[in-house]
Amino acid sequence: MTDTRSLLECMMLIRAYEQKNIAQQATGQGPGTCTSIGQEASAVGVVRALASHDKILTNHRSAGHLLARGADPARMMAETYGRATGYCKGKSGHLHISVAELGVILTSTIVGGELSLATGVGLSLSMQKSDAIVACIFGDGAACEGVFHESLNLAAVWNLPVLYVCENNQWQAFVARRETMLVERIGSRAAAYGIESKTVDGNDVDAVSAAAREAAAYVREKRKPFLLETYTYRMRGHYEPDDQAYVDAAEIAHWRTKDPIETAKTRLLERKEITPAEFEAMELRAREIVDRAAKFAAESPFPRPEELLTDVYA
Repeated sequence: MTDTRSLLECMMLIRAYEQKNIAQQATGQGPGTCTSIGQEASAVGVVRALASHDKILTNHRSAGHLLARGADPARMMAETYGRATGYCKGKSGHLHISVAELGVILTSTIVGGELSLATGVGLSLSMQKSDAIVACIFGDGAACEGVFHESLNLAAVWNLPVLYVCENNQWQAFVARRETMLVERIGSRAAAYGIESKTVDGNDVDAVSAAAREAAAYVREKRKPFLLETYTYRMRGHYEPDDQAYVDAAEIAHWRTKDPIETAKTRLLERKEITPAEFEAMELRAREIVDRAAKFAAESPFPRPEELLTDVYA
């Protein structure tokens, strides 16, 4: 049974974290970031369905995936601010964070970059005779790249334990998805490679969680790839700051009615599993956590000059 309250708390933390980064950037206290506001249900539902020893490859909208995995908001924010206390010692920024102890192998800012590595990680797990799987999280823009087709084809031919997760958020940087493809659902492309797929309402955290658990179990048992598509929406621009002048206001208004946090909150209120006061307390806790994270990041030192070439392969 889905623990909607726990999932909601995680979504609220993600929202508060990204709103803090937006506010910091707006006042010149932090860098611009690629946010995933509106997509929290996809991140939480998928990542919470994975086993602790599973691996994750993600993309430039990774804050939700990292926080859902249990990453420390303070160390994440420190990394975003380029501080030595960050997960990658301030050298990756928010676009390339990796957290080895959590199985987050890579955050790739290259569109589709994670797809190019998923087969290698999957092959490694197969050769180790592990029952772990790799979740490869990408957007609909990456599904327009040639590497999407190459990766799915190879994973299918070699029977690799890859859970492909397409967060179809309707926008590819500044270009609407409908301008780049004739199909409405990315999942429909999987059949061409003999891969099973499922498309789910990406703004319903319970639906995503159930579908992700089922998909992960399939990949773990069959040792074959699966494509899960979470149909969602990116409520902010491609990169902060971005006024979204290129987006129809009616479109944003429509999707705002499908806000994943409000959806989960309403469900819990109707079930009487939460009170309005408890929800407000959860919001306050989330804000306090990210406020402490921002303070930690601001007070952390920058990397020392002699650290410039450490942890660099070439």
